[in-house]
Amino acid sequence: MQHQMGTGDLLDAHGRLIERGWARSEVRRYDRSAIAASGWRIKEWDYYCIADDDHALALTVADNGYLGFLGLSWMDLRAGTAESHGAMRAFPFGRMRLPPSAEAGDIDQQQGDTRIAFHHERGGRRLSFSAPGFAGGKGLSGEIWLEQPADDRMVIATPFASAPKAFYYNQKINCMPATGEVVLGDEHIAFSPAAAFAVLDWGRGVWTWDNTWYWGSASGLHEGRRFGFNIGYGFGDTTAASENMLFLDGRAHKLGEVTFHLPDGALDSANWHFTSDDGRFEMEFAPIVDRSSRAALGPILSDQHQVFGRYAGRAVLDDGTALDISGLTGFAERVHNRW
Repeated sequence: MQHQMGTGDLLDAHGRLIERGWARSEVRRYDRSAIAASGWRIKEWDYYCIADDDHALALTVADNGYLGFLGLSWMDLRAGTAESHGAMRAFPFGRMRLPPSAEAGDIDQQQGDTRIAFHHERGGRRLSFSAPGFAGGKGLSGEIWLEQPADDRMVIATPFASAPKAFYYNQKINCMPATGEVVLGDEHIAFSPAAAFAVLDWGRGVWTWDNTWYWGSASGLHEGRRFGFNIGYGFGDTTAASENMLFLDGRAHKLGEVTFHLPDGALDSANWHFTSDDGRFEMEFAPIVDRSSRAALGPILSDQHQVFGRYAGRAVLDDGTALDISGLTGFAERVHNRW
């Protein structure tokens, strides 16, 4: 359990993972041309979520084979509301040209009147977006600068036991300080790096048809120090490594298995609880708003619940230091896809 990967190519000549496990940096090289599975099964996306205690912004660019997607969501955590807007692109099959690395390569996509761009610049990343049709024509636009210190990140290569040519190569970069402005209708909302932090979810892989996964993330400050975490499970064969990791001052602390204990009924109706097999992550999550969506077309299904709220509890670093966490803004989600 918790095998740490070395450097090299991600896939062998037969399109199978060379090594499965986790890392603190992008140690494996992803090459779309090395995939041996059908293009219908290839899933690629970049997802950013920027949040402070009052608001959260989510931006998605995805090329999922037969369907491309540009998505924007705005969460007002004071009012407990969430609004989403999306634009679809039929049958892109890689033509959206998402970069093979989370370290370099820009994204600039437009579909209809919706535009999202992610650009690498010295010292960080610049996100820009415009969706005049957001919220029934109210409109959402803005530009966010993310500082990217030389931090550890969560990297994992996961196989699927039932499909030898399926895999998931995922990176999560937490705790990036955010600066910028969001324009929602006539309202201008500023993000300050003293209070706002971002996470990048970078995913490339070949997925099996029917999956339910669980993901939780938070980035913020603990006693003035940058602190965050990534937790999750539900996709593929994770016997080689979990994706559970703490981050403090840019350094990663690896966790074992974390279990999500969800409330009965609506996922925002009561607190969630989290426990770990190593006793190092015991957390309670108080929901504020469920950013939910459900789309079905024939056998295809996407049923998503990303719940934003506050975390409180105890996290233990690799050296045994215990951190008492209270009021940390983040999210936890359950997603069921047949895609």
